[in-house]
Amino acid sequence: MFKPIHFLKTCAIRLYIFLGILLFSFNNAYADEGLWLPLLLEKLNQKDMQMKGLKITARDIYDVNHSSLKDAIVQFGGGCTAEVVSDQGLLLTNHHCGYGYIQRHSSIQQNYLEEGFWASTFKDELPCPGLKVSFLIEMRDVSQTILDNLRPDMDEKTRVKTISEISEQITKEAIQGTHYKAEVESFYNGNQFYLFIYEVFRDVRLVGAPPSSIGKFGGDTDNWMWPRHTGDFSVFRIYADTNNLPADYNPNNQPYKPRRFLPISLKGIEKGDFTFVYGYPGSTQEYLPSFVIRSITESQNPVRIHLRDIRLRIMDEYMKANKTISIQYAAKSAGIANGWKKWMGENRGIKRINAISRKQDYERKFSLWAQQGAYYRLLPLYEKKYQEYANYRVSEIWLSEAAFGVEILSLARSFQTLIDASIKPQPDTSLIRKAKKQLLSGLPSFYKNYNSTLDFKMMEVLLDEYQKNRQNILFPSSFDDWNKKYGSRLSKIFDKSLFLNQERLLGLLKNYKPSDAKKILKDPIYELASSFASFQKNELQAKMKPLQQSLDSLQRIYMKAQMEMEPDRLFYPDANSTLRIAYGNILDYYPRDAVHYLHQTTLNGVIEKEDSTIADYQVPIRLKQLYEQKDFGRYADKSGKMPVAFIANNHTSGGNSGSPVLNAEGQLIGINFDRNWEGTMSDLMYDPDLCRNITLDIRYCLFIIDKYAQASRLIDEMSIIQ
Repeated sequence: MFKPIHFLKTCAIRLYIFLGILLFSFNNAYADEGLWLPLLLEKLNQKDMQMKGLKITARDIYDVNHSSLKDAIVQFGGGCTAEVVSDQGLLLTNHHCGYGYIQRHSSIQQNYLEEGFWASTFKDELPCPGLKVSFLIEMRDVSQTILDNLRPDMDEKTRVKTISEISEQITKEAIQGTHYKAEVESFYNGNQFYLFIYEVFRDVRLVGAPPSSIGKFGGDTDNWMWPRHTGDFSVFRIYADTNNLPADYNPNNQPYKPRRFLPISLKGIEKGDFTFVYGYPGSTQEYLPSFVIRSITESQNPVRIHLRDIRLRIMDEYMKANKTISIQYAAKSAGIANGWKKWMGENRGIKRINAISRKQDYERKFSLWAQQGAYYRLLPLYEKKYQEYANYRVSEIWLSEAAFGVEILSLARSFQTLIDASIKPQPDTSLIRKAKKQLLSGLPSFYKNYNSTLDFKMMEVLLDEYQKNRQNILFPSSFDDWNKKYGSRLSKIFDKSLFLNQERLLGLLKNYKPSDAKKILKDPIYELASSFASFQKNELQAKMKPLQQSLDSLQRIYMKAQMEMEPDRLFYPDANSTLRIAYGNILDYYPRDAVHYLHQTTLNGVIEKEDSTIADYQVPIRLKQLYEQKDFGRYADKSGKMPVAFIANNHTSGGNSGSPVLNAEGQLIGINFDRNWEGTMSDLMYDPDLCRNITLDIRYCLFIIDKYAQASRLIDEMSIIQ
């Protein structure tokens, strides 16, 4: 019988040696594809990048001992990138990356989403509690240290535990005596490991943002699309203490003095120009087998798309009818819509490039290669295990998107840790204090952006949809019991729920005692949320976990086997929210028969799209005046037009939002903000003919700051190359 452990026994000795040879090979580097580690650019990519047009060296891009471009790049919040563009810690990122913070500072009286915001002085810059930015200090290969401690006969659970323990020791030693943070990340599905050391700043303030009619122009209609005319940027600043070190917010903190900031080029771009993207791509899965891709695109994505479509339609109905709700749900709606449209594009792209068929062709080649060796039964076992896992996965998506798509149920579920700690025979007072503190800090923000009428409608529709599809999924019987008890009076139990009464709930928490748990336990909303959470944990995740461990092991072995089958191919590691380089050229493309998209858009296209009857296509009066007067200053292109965005074939992913797009000299020419709809499948399979990253031309960004917002103080901070 085939056993994953057998592979590890036969190949463990060769593994690290093989990967070492592989990583220092120059053969077969595909410039149009890849998310490359900056540490390895000099060995792997510099020659190819310079052949493509790069005029600086790999050490100019990444260097531990001297200032390099990496010192101007930050991970922004939890899922975006930003770049430092002045010697006073000024940051540029996307409008959609800063959207939540802009929204939190907005109200009916001061609606910064609608009107924009520009701080006139340093004192006017707005604190953003909870927002952090991280600079990479250094990355190190620690594969040898970890792999030497992994025995071939380890099961997956023991392996994971051992890796975690060794990683903890590595990180502890790496940052001892410093204020840094460190993490060990897995690469090639656990075949290699790198240490990342970060400096994290906690005082980040909002400096400026255009109105959504510029920063979100085109809205969900144009999201993931090309041609694009969106001024997708916002401006923040890092603050530090008097020693230029990270500190919590304090009015006395000073603008951060960076090791490096990016010079900005106004030279413009041309088709064919070399570009590279430097940022923190979130997640890709380029090396999965065909049956996994089929499940994602034909079973999992359709459920997500269907349920998010319902949620978006309900939100849209209420947001259009009420200005307050429109502000409350702006960021929520945008976040839901982003995934919804991305998954639709991903499905279309996978079909368009025949990805499943191409993967199957590759697997036939793999099976022929593997038939006489240790891997001969790998793919059949992998497919069997995945089929077992897939039904649980689809059922969990239904539960997450339908049941916990209801905000009040998600809120009620967040109380479970507090309740579980309270009802123990001996209440866990330490855990109770921690859970209470966390809940108290989050509740004001929840209620500030919550509308119960909208959420009740969401609950009615989503739970009904969940029930209608029960025959196709694993379904909680506890919901039937709850429905019999409360279903006929749903509106009454909803309105009377403790979770609908902010004042009462906060009062209960402030004076909370373990005996108060019974007040929450008898609440029907908590009862339902708890039953869903219990089903998710005990009936879905508990069954999925051992299957996921087997699949992790099989994917790790499959990754290693692919590398052995193609020793001359240079495999880049999947994205995992660590700093990467993607490089290529500015190019047009043909999305379908007889359709040709050029590589750049201009302000002319904004005016052409204007439609006062459609919210996504409103154009501010001042922007129209600047256009009519051709008052573009030094930011116009050679023909006198105002450039807005451009596309290139740089391989990007979620997390690259806000990443700097740099020219051959390492100068900032744009801010990455999206991918084309035809190319969103690049997280699963990249296609150089269809995949394009969409970039805000830095000239449009500066034009809006300078001419539209008249925030020249920000322009004066920057180093601009004419």
